[in-house]
Amino acid sequence: MSEQKKTNIILFSGDYDKAMAAYIIANGAAAYDHEVTIFHTFWGLNALRKDEPIQAKKNLLEKAFGKIMPRGPEKMGLSNMNFMGIGPKLIKKVMKKHNAMPLSDLIEMAEEQDINLVACTMTMDLLGLDKAEMRETSEYAGVAAYLAEAEDGGVNMFI
Repeated sequence: MSEQKKTNIILFSGDYDKAMAAYIIANGAAAYDHEVTIFHTFWGLNALRKDEPIQAKKNLLEKAFGKIMPRGPEKMGLSNMNFMGIGPKLIKKVMKKHNAMPLSDLIEMAEEQDINLVACTMTMDLLGLDKAEMRETSEYAGVAAYLAEAEDGGVNMFI
C-alpha cells in the first residue's frame, strides 16, 4: 500500500499571477490524489481576504494596512506589467478569451477539493487581519504547524 502523497506550498506573494500559479499547482496536485496545503503568509494572505469590507476592531496602523492591501484575490496586482492597475484588467481579458479560470474560481476549486487553505496567524497579527476578514474555509496556524506538514511533504514550494 502506498503512502499518501503530500504537496505543501507557501504562498508569500500577493501578486495575482504568482497566486494563480500556486493554486493551479495545488489543484493539479489534488487531482492526482495529493494531500495539499497552501500556507498563506504576508502578502499571500490577500488571496484569502473577503472582497467586502468587514468591521473589526483595529488600531490606526492596522486600519492603514487593511486599506492599503488588496481586499480579495481579484484585486491583487501583477508581478510585472501592472501598469497602475491596467495590467490585471488586460490579463483577465486575455484569460477570459482563452477560457482560463480566474484566481477566485481556482480558490473555489481548491475549497471543493478539500485543499487546506491555511492563514499564518503570526502574520495576521502583524498586519492586523481579523479572522472575520478571511474566507470561511480558512484554517489558522503558525509556522510550527506548517513545518510539521512540510516535513512529510514530497513536494514543497515557496511562491
